[in-house]
Amino acid sequence: MKTAKVLIAGGGIGGLTAALALLQRGFEVEVFESARAWADIGAGVTLAPNAMRVMQHLGIADEIEAKAIEPVRQQVRHWQDGRVLMALDRGTRMRDLYGAPYVYAHRADLHVILVAAVEALGGQLHLSSTVVSVEADAEGAHLTLGDGTIVTGDLVVGADGLKSVVRLLQEPAPAHFTGHIAFRALVPVTPELRDLADNPGNFIGPGRLAVFYPLREGAVLNLVFFGRQPGWTDDGWTIPARRAELETLFAGWCEPVQRMIAAADEAQLFKWAINARTPLATWSIDGRITLLGDAAHAMTPFLGQGASSAIEDGLVLARSLAAAGTLPEALTRYEAARIARTSMIQKESNDNADRMQGDDADLFGMSKLRNEETLGLFAYDAGTVAI
Repeated sequence: MKTAKVLIAGGGIGGLTAALALLQRGFEVEVFESARAWADIGAGVTLAPNAMRVMQHLGIADEIEAKAIEPVRQQVRHWQDGRVLMALDRGTRMRDLYGAPYVYAHRADLHVILVAAVEALGGQLHLSSTVVSVEADAEGAHLTLGDGTIVTGDLVVGADGLKSVVRLLQEPAPAHFTGHIAFRALVPVTPELRDLADNPGNFIGPGRLAVFYPLREGAVLNLVFFGRQPGWTDDGWTIPARRAELETLFAGWCEPVQRMIAAADEAQLFKWAINARTPLATWSIDGRITLLGDAAHAMTPFLGQGASSAIEDGLVLARSLAAAGTLPEALTRYEAARIARTSMIQKESNDNADRMQGDDADLFGMSKLRNEETLGLFAYDAGTVAI
């Protein structure tokens, strides 16, 4: 297609990646974000080589690398005594094998780079613009905002996350609770935490998982604690948590885990239920509405591929639109390149939770390892995959 006006519901990482890729191909783009400001979300994100390769295609990889940390390795450690069960090479080997690095980034830093790149190409970004409904007809695709404004374009992309309004057209039901809860905190890297910042990874044990890695030039440590807790299903970025909850959940775990918990400031400690979506056979409606990122395939975080998958979606969608003669053809190409892969990642992420939170941590890695690299996820190139 030569031209099209694309309306994107949601200004998160996936929506902005799609906006940038579309703008670079000459499409008109408007992004509608419900937040009143681009928030400094205090959380880290892993960008695997498959995601960083997208950023190379988009021309912003160097900017991201300048704000990110490239670990040498990750360590999988035992919950009782902290011994290393496995070390995963994440350094120059990633670049040698996949042509792109494996990095940790602060979400807000990544977001700032994406916003600037979209604005530089004339993308229109609308804050305080909550999309409440969407529809399509012969005249185009229409989204209605919370204030009653109706905006019309050629295509609506639902990049509006786990609670997507756009997805309701496909599945009029809320996301389902996965049985997992998570806690997050950012803490300063003090001398007491320096060894953990220098040797990032996770502690695995029965029904629990503690993840830690450095951000912002190693000045802060991103902490994420996972457990299983049936019956509590609230999700969000800013639900307050208490340190006592973590102390109870991880009672009996080794000293480094207790050290991380003790470092968490309760004023900046948050929790959420991990809700997810089941795979859909199609993401598109009437050849004018489609889905992207969590709205399409919200998954558990146990392969670290949620953000990377949304980033891949954005580039593949833009390439499909540029290559196709019509919108229905473009969306068919997009789905053909994406649905099988994201459905597989959703399933494998669920399975990996069981592997990493098994009853006997000593058995981890004894059988053939199934992780993001051995599954071939790092080798995927959204910029060259067939569409």
